[in-house]
Amino acid sequence: MPKTALYNMEGAAIGEVELSEEIFAAPINTAAMHLVVRSILANKRQGTQSALTRGEVRGGGRKIYRQKGTGNARHHGNRAPQFKHGGVVFAPKPRDYVINVPKKVRRLAFKSAMTSKLNAGEIIVVDEIKLAEAKTKLMAKFLGNFETKNTTMLVLPGRDETILRAAGNIEKLETSYVNTLNVYDILKAGKIILTKDALKGVEEVYA
Repeated sequence: MPKTALYNMEGAAIGEVELSEEIFAAPINTAAMHLVVRSILANKRQGTQSALTRGEVRGGGRKIYRQKGTGNARHHGNRAPQFKHGGVVFAPKPRDYVINVPKKVRRLAFKSAMTSKLNAGEIIVVDEIKLAEAKTKLMAKFLGNFETKNTTMLVLPGRDETILRAAGNIEKLETSYVNTLNVYDILKAGKIILTKDALKGVEEVYA
């Protein structure tokens, strides 16, 4: 069973915590992670783009000059795509970009992402996070104890207004909950800090 160090808020190791073998020692499936990330990014697209084809654009309808004898190419209206104010060839229309991924594949990708992060030494487990006030400097001091340089994701067991307000103004810090954690956020983050309760929640949901 994999283990990792358990830290306090000062960044000192106070023991070890056992991790679920199903989540943190799973075979890494790159294809599953790639598919799920594509799905997450595609599902964020609104799909509201739209342009007018030559049949929808306003104007035209009259033949711009006679068919023969001018020496020019044969044209009908002046709303063909090659003309100014003409329609668009293969104009984009509103569409749905959703990519559906089976639940088993999503779970496989999640476990692969968590295992890869643990193998890279980028998962930090903290016994608890308690701030006296909702102050940015207190959260910045906490992060400084773990020498976080790149984007860091803080995973909480549930909503905590004090922590959220303290973390709101820190540029490279993102907060997430056990039930909103996804593969894209995991892979995008440099380090992932979980509280002990959040870790327990992740293992209960995904193991």
